[in-house]
Amino acid sequence: MTKQTRVLLADDQALIRAGFQVLIDSAPDLEVVGEATNGREAVALARSTRADVILMDIRMPELDGIEATRLITADEDLAGVRVLILTTFEIDENVLRALRAGASGFLSKSVNRADLLEAVRIVAGGEALLSPRATQSLIARFLDSPEPAPLTTPAQLSALTDRERETLALVAAGLSNDDIAERLYVSPLTAKTHVNRAMTKLGVRDRAQLVVIAYQSGLVRPGHPPPAG
Repeated sequence: MTKQTRVLLADDQALIRAGFQVLIDSAPDLEVVGEATNGREAVALARSTRADVILMDIRMPELDGIEATRLITADEDLAGVRVLILTTFEIDENVLRALRAGASGFLSKSVNRADLLEAVRIVAGGEALLSPRATQSLIARFLDSPEPAPLTTPAQLSALTDRERETLALVAAGLSNDDIAERLYVSPLTAKTHVNRAMTKLGVRDRAQLVVIAYQSGLVRPGHPPPAG
């Protein structure tokens, strides 16, 4: 029997939660295990339900989705939990803050059924839900908005091998493991290994954070796609 992905819904609007629950529970491999109406409830339910993926609204009372995401991703006991941000606008300054807080990606509240289910599966599998177009737009705004304590510096990239740096640049371009494998003429498993090693060496838990690091460190610049392998 296939293991079901456990999903937690965090949104202060009951109609939105109800709509997402119907869609998610319609899939045999997904199940809703809890609903939170604010950020504090989301953090508590993340711990008690052991959800795999949290669909997190940004604007909620008591504790917003960004701070809730920060608390969840900083908790070592919740290392396997992935947060998918729900947003009304695809490119939003708050989305940037959510990615800095450790979110694995973002999803429009107007998403259709098929894309919603696929998004949950992608994030549950450890991928970042960042399309190449959205990645470029997000990073351009990320670099324009000052933020203290950068995740990394160019010197820290010295821990990576040439192939790992090349892989990091391709992750920053929004490529999947299969796309990276095709570009570098390696197997998807090898591509995934390079990505995982880069995450380990740079001390991050998510591909979305690799994207931020690649641009923040200067390895990749907006508007300059990585060279072909």
